[in-house]
Amino acid sequence: MKNYNRLLIIGLLFTIAGCKISKDIPAPKLETPVAFNDEAVKDTAGIGTLQWRSFFHDEVLQALIDSTLRRNFDMRIALKNIEEAQIIVRQSKWNNVPALDFSAGATKSIPSKHSLNGLTTSQFLGTNHIEDYSAGASLSWEADIWGKIRETNKAALAAYLQSDEARKTLQTNLIASVSKGYFNLLMLDEQLRVAQRNLMLMDSTLRIVNVQYDAGQVTSLAVQQAQAQQLTATELIPQLEQEIALQENALHILAGQQPGTVHRHTILDEIRFPKELSAGLPSAVIRRRPDVRSAELDLVIANTKVGINKAQMYPAFRITASGGINALKASDWFSIPGSLFGVVGASVLQPLLQHKELSTQYKIAGIEREKSVILFRQTVLKAIGEVSDAMVKIEKLKRQHMIAAKRVATLRQATANASSLFQNGMANYLEVITAQGNVLQSELDLASVKRQELSAIADLYRSLGGGTN
Repeated sequence: MKNYNRLLIIGLLFTIAGCKISKDIPAPKLETPVAFNDEAVKDTAGIGTLQWRSFFHDEVLQALIDSTLRRNFDMRIALKNIEEAQIIVRQSKWNNVPALDFSAGATKSIPSKHSLNGLTTSQFLGTNHIEDYSAGASLSWEADIWGKIRETNKAALAAYLQSDEARKTLQTNLIASVSKGYFNLLMLDEQLRVAQRNLMLMDSTLRIVNVQYDAGQVTSLAVQQAQAQQLTATELIPQLEQEIALQENALHILAGQQPGTVHRHTILDEIRFPKELSAGLPSAVIRRRPDVRSAELDLVIANTKVGINKAQMYPAFRITASGGINALKASDWFSIPGSLFGVVGASVLQPLLQHKELSTQYKIAGIEREKSVILFRQTVLKAIGEVSDAMVKIEKLKRQHMIAAKRVATLRQATANASSLFQNGMANYLEVITAQGNVLQSELDLASVKRQELSAIADLYRSLGGGTN
């Protein structure tokens, strides 16, 4: 009958341990539009599913991205964070295993001769001191009745998965940063060529004005204005060279390398992407984004904290056992079985008054869980907004690029006509200077618009969760 009762109690404990004392809040249903910006979905997968090597074809850019993902310091720290989380997950698997300790010790105490211990020691042992030699092992185990250990293990696994999502978030951000920096470098190269090309035209105009001044056809004001125009283009060159050097250094540092020159042969207009950049299904895009998955894991961790804090308020059932050898004399230490001892115990600990700390912690955990739900919704909405913004930018910048290209072509023709008329005495120097100044600025603007368009494409790739493969 006693054995039956013991089995019944043990079975009851395991039955209770299989039940949850708190109900998890699932991740809210994704509230996503049918399509981004009300556009028809042509490709359900979208460009976010492409590997970054398949999306960025420039070899120099690929080498920079590859070096960044391998050597960037933030990425290396993220990988170390994953290692830490892995160790914690492996350790959490031991939480259900009883704790076992071994101890060995020897003590010698000399009580006062006039004390009760001193008198009894002298009377019964015939000595003025007491020796005690012991060695043994102790075991303790807490039954996971309320799921506290199970929730702790679940939190450790979620934290590990979250660390990997953090790495993926960093990876896609780094890919976007490197590509945008590279596109900016190509824009600066193009603007430098524009400045150098226009400087040659302005040098030619200045020579013609000087000849006319020597012939008395124009005043010194014409010479001064032509010189000022020429110096404006001249000033651009060292400024652009400085920006190029700084951008090269920034790319090298981002890639975990010493500052230096980025050896490249591509020009800005040679960078190509597909004309149709499909975003894919919004629901699939949101599920692919690592920041959304990380926010979902935040909710999992918040659920476990609620369960752990609620379990703290319930009784804890512990079993302890210890055993070993103990003797008053070293010579009797190994006198077995006489020196053997053993103790087995069980206890139930019910918190009663903890300054209301347990209840407060439980309420705070519940509020933190509600915050996790709000943050999850916010992350999803932010993700949808980033994709929509990038698509709008790409569309509008394409139109701006077309208009800017037409403006450049028109101004180039106007500059050629003004120069021809000026050399034939049918236009004055102000018309030539104005035309050259306009074409210089328009060509600089055209390169800037092209860089903005390419950067918007990189942002779209990032916002679609691209680069995590």
